[in-house]
Amino acid sequence: MSEEYGPDFITITDEDGNDIELEFVASLEHRGQTYTAFFPAVEEGADEDGEEYGLIILKTIAENGEELLSTLDSDAEAEEVYDLFMEQLFEDEE
Repeated sequence: MSEEYGPDFITITDEDGNDIELEFVASLEHRGQTYTAFFPAVEEGADEDGEEYGLIILKTIAENGEELLSTLDSDAEAEEVYDLFMEQLFEDEE
């Protein structure tokens, strides 16, 4: 993705019906699965160091022929994919 026009944002709706605005960070393929990393959009005056502003990783799933974003299935999967994103992000900075 090009940073030429600024960051990319999406809005998702959680299981409670709350809209959450996310800023796209990166995506990767791992073991045949697509994972996407986001940061929550920071509201003006918010504490960006709080836990609710950490990296969010979602995976793409197909349901009824439609692509949806879903949470990861386990802590082990989350840790493995988080490490892959960290490698990718630090590699991109070099």
